[in-house]
Amino acid sequence: MRTVIDINQLKNRLVVSCQPVTDGPMDHVDIVVAMAKSAEAAGASAVRIEGVENVRQVAKNLHIPIIGIVKRDLDDFPVRITPFIADITALAGAGADIVAFDATRRARPVSVEELYQHARRLGLRVMADCATLDDGINAAALGCDFIGSTLSGYTAETVDQPMHRPDLELIGALAKRGCRVMAEGRIREPAQAAAALQAGAFAVTVGSAITRIEHITEWYRSALDDAAKRG
Repeated sequence: MRTVIDINQLKNRLVVSCQPVTDGPMDHVDIVVAMAKSAEAAGASAVRIEGVENVRQVAKNLHIPIIGIVKRDLDDFPVRITPFIADITALAGAGADIVAFDATRRARPVSVEELYQHARRLGLRVMADCATLDDGINAAALGCDFIGSTLSGYTAETVDQPMHRPDLELIGALAKRGCRVMAEGRIREPAQAAAALQAGAFAVTVGSAITRIEHITEWYRSALDDAAKRG
């Protein structure tokens, strides 16, 4: 674990999520490190990294903060992002500055409160990945440093959210309640990142639109297919 960061160094700044498509051609630790170094060189103020070994290697090469997560597909629970106490311990040991975890009200193996308290005991900053206003309010009341809009559109109660744009309504509602909002999720172009900041976000995280070639290629291919059909 590195020095506790000054939260304000991320204010109005860009975070790049360097997460290749799982099992895709770019899903290798050296490529994740290269992505993170490129993001830092271009002016990103932090990176979001999945996987303990990826965090470990990125931490050796970067000087900006690392938001660490572990994704797991669990048989009995819908939560995927950093669901266990042991995940937080491992991320701290690997060099994460901030740990993010699912803070929705869904069934889970470990409570949000327990995850938060453990991260604090390890001296970590905490980001709560939320889907709804209630999720965010609860996480902020607990003391989480950042409230992410990360999971809006990815839970049963928010599945009707349009997938082509960020949830600006949620970002704004959280900001109005004094939350330090990390806008994340479905931000596909610079104008949408700027709109998230104008809606009240403290900082903005962009992932697929920067680091997932498969997704970016599909967006362009689909646009061309649609144009061709229209003649």
